[in-house]
Amino acid sequence: MNDNSPDHGLQLTSTLEADGTLRLVLAEVSVDAPAADEVLVRLEAVPINPSDLMPLLAGADPAAAHFGGSTAGPEVTITLSPEAAQAYAGRMGAALQPGLAGAGTVIAAGAEASHLLGQRVTLLSLRRGTFGQYVTVSTAECAALPESVSAREGADAFCNPMTALAIAETVRLDGHKALVHTAAASNLGQMLVRICAEDGIPLVNVVRRAEQAQLLRELGAEHVCNSADPDFAEHLRAAIAATGATVAFDAIGGGTSPGLLLAAMEEVAAAQMGFYSPYGSLTLKQVNIYGHLDRSPTVLHNARYGMLWDVRNWALPRTLGQLPPERIAAMNARVLAGLKTTFASHFTREISLAQVLDRETMTAYAKLATGEKFVINPTL
Repeated sequence: MNDNSPDHGLQLTSTLEADGTLRLVLAEVSVDAPAADEVLVRLEAVPINPSDLMPLLAGADPAAAHFGGSTAGPEVTITLSPEAAQAYAGRMGAALQPGLAGAGTVIAAGAEASHLLGQRVTLLSLRRGTFGQYVTVSTAECAALPESVSAREGADAFCNPMTALAIAETVRLDGHKALVHTAAASNLGQMLVRICAEDGIPLVNVVRRAEQAQLLRELGAEHVCNSADPDFAEHLRAAIAATGATVAFDAIGGGTSPGLLLAAMEEVAAAQMGFYSPYGSLTLKQVNIYGHLDRSPTVLHNARYGMLWDVRNWALPRTLGQLPPERIAAMNARVLAGLKTTFASHFTREISLAQVLDRETMTAYAKLATGEKFVINPTL
């Protein structure tokens, strides 16, 4: 343990009050001294991922927020609807610390972690939030970055890269040979394009704009379908037929997106049967929902998908739980070795901790716009 380590530091907290008011505050909090197998990290780069918005905003709309406090200590309050407050009733009164990922320098270490003192590390913290100046994590929650990799380059070494790798692992575990991916121009989607190319997994990419399609083609993507095109459905079916995709990973989640994917896979499978069956194809089609860019209810028309289909919520921990430790270690090593190439994260805007609670900035990152990714620099 380093006796010069700080006792306090700025930390963003999100609290849902009993009256349904969500209160976001940036203030000084005590810093946890590291236990024997823990390190204290001075954070230098923290990504804002979709998974961070649930603990941060609890589904609240920044457009309805009141922005107050001071420049150094901003405070935001948002009144949730009764329905939304009820949905998050379990967290009422708890001061949550948002932020899962980040990178920085180890400034204090417990007796069993002294080898990391002074090292730049990347981390994934499940117990303490990373939207702050400091975070204390176990040695199992962090990894030393190569000397050539900056904190910014290593800030998101776990969330998106491991999710993208786990998607490829799930395809193999569930016996599929090709997949469809929506919101495919995202940072994660670009990683998946590279992974599938390296691993020989056919991939169908679904995007919403022509410039996104062009971006993926420049990365080497073979099958890119733009949902804004008038002949999108035809192109999607053709790509599914060409690849043999029978599973989709859907970041949209709500509305008709999962159903459209199932219907396209069923149409291809039924056409390939060579005969008509009132029961549909005998091919199992699966849609794994792993994001909720569309927060409206998911709409399914069961009769359109044949007899064999499945829609489920997908999350990284379940897949990792199915893999042996040596496989997970190999995945981690692959990520660390490819942070400048396969697993490179491209941030479009760097902000300070105080700017996380700025009206214009919050409105922007809460949109989850494809191709726009924010990174917090807590040293600003």
